[in-house]
Amino acid sequence: MARMVHCKKFNEELEGLDAPPFPGPKGQDIFENVSKKAWSEWLEHQTRLINEKHLNMMDLTARTYLNEQRDRFLSGQEIDEAEGFVPPSE
Repeated sequence: MARMVHCKKFNEELEGLDAPPFPGPKGQDIFENVSKKAWSEWLEHQTRLINEKHLNMMDLTARTYLNEQRDRFLSGQEIDEAEGFVPPSE
């Protein structure tokens, strides 16, 4: 049976991650409070931000920016969008 968490992004019980996404307290907090669905959506959004804003992940400023955006995204707050992104039509 899947591990369920109360997802702070969607404010409902959803399937949780299989393991913390990275070590440390922040990774543990995400493991305990974020669903697979929310984490998957964040990874897609993060990729768009990196690509569209040409972020260099070796740059501390870029990593700090993404960490702030991740925290805002997972908390359901307003986030930056990738300027050139056009969602696929359904």
